[in-house]
Amino acid sequence: MHRFWVVGGLYRDTRLREFAAGRREERYGPFRDRAAARTAWGRLSWAQVDDCHVRYRIVEDAGAIAC
Repeated sequence: MHRFWVVGGLYRDTRLREFAAGRREERYGPFRDRAAARTAWGRLSWAQVDDCHVRYRIVEDAGAIAC
């Protein structure tokens, strides 16, 4: 079963490699499908559209596979 997460946050600079001082990765989800994750991503991204130090992305997690 695949799950989708929206991850990201406020970065130190526009290289987007390290989070700003005192900040860490934000995680939202899991979402059952990409469409739901994209809706959350859009909400988070548009709320910070004027800050070039903020980035969110969608990450897919295959999750545990039952045997």
